[in-house]
Amino acid sequence: MSNPYKTREGGATVTVFVPYDCQNNCPFCINKKEYADVSSFSLDKIIESIRTMDAITPRCDFVFTGGEPLADLVSLQKMLDAIPTTHKVYINTTFPRQARTGFDEMIDFTRRNRDKITCMNISRHLVKYVEESPDEVLGRIACPTRINCVLYKHYPADKLPAYVERFLPYGIPIQFRYDYTETTPENLYEEDHDPILQDLKRLFTYKGLDGCRMRNGFHFAYKGLHMTYHKTLPYSTITETDENGVTYDILYDILIKQNGEIHSDWTGVRMDVEKYRHVVFEPYDLKVLNGTVDY
Repeated sequence: MSNPYKTREGGATVTVFVPYDCQNNCPFCINKKEYADVSSFSLDKIIESIRTMDAITPRCDFVFTGGEPLADLVSLQKMLDAIPTTHKVYINTTFPRQARTGFDEMIDFTRRNRDKITCMNISRHLVKYVEESPDEVLGRIACPTRINCVLYKHYPADKLPAYVERFLPYGIPIQFRYDYTETTPENLYEEDHDPILQDLKRLFTYKGLDGCRMRNGFHFAYKGLHMTYHKTLPYSTITETDENGVTYDILYDILIKQNGEIHSDWTGVRMDVEKYRHVVFEPYDLKVLNGTVDY
């Protein structure tokens, strides 16, 4: 891409792929093949890239994913310590049952970092693909939490109310996710022919929709619990020409790969770091499109 970069105020979200694998094999995971060969992985280079991104956009969000971030708490702590408090930090995890790391140790980690972690996004699917920790363990997590649930292929829609009831005692909000490998610009905002959305509207109270060029959220409520149905495109760069005839590559996500390389898209595109130092900022285009979104 040869166009100048543009991104939202504060900077594009930086997703960090941790340099160690998980024990899971979720069928919708597109990252698993990247962990087959760990020979080039480097914690030091990842930390160097984290510091680079902090220097360019000192208020961007960071997201840790993998792999399983909680599989190596020592390495995860080193990466967290490299991020100043001006950033929001999110961790995508299965909060799994692990042979080498017990639940109490993981809970203690969330307690030590409760002021650092903005939210821990915990995968819990209608169909179990991993050996999960008990729900009551999730209720002990010291930082804010959210449940992520991919509604994959022929999911059992009739089990959705019971699934939501699981998390009512802990007050943990739920984000249902469309399989983003199937999302296109044409179906991103599709409603009438989206069976997942129709199931959710049938079973829960619809509240409203917010969205932008890249992603959106349909918001629901059930017995006071907030739920979102999230759809996003499988890439993170949109090319547009502004009113002055200047064409920009608009970045929503930036990736720090397991070897420390910085990418500007999920599709393997290396980012021009020096060009990003001169990025043009625009207001974030996420907005409420209908209904009430007050969460």
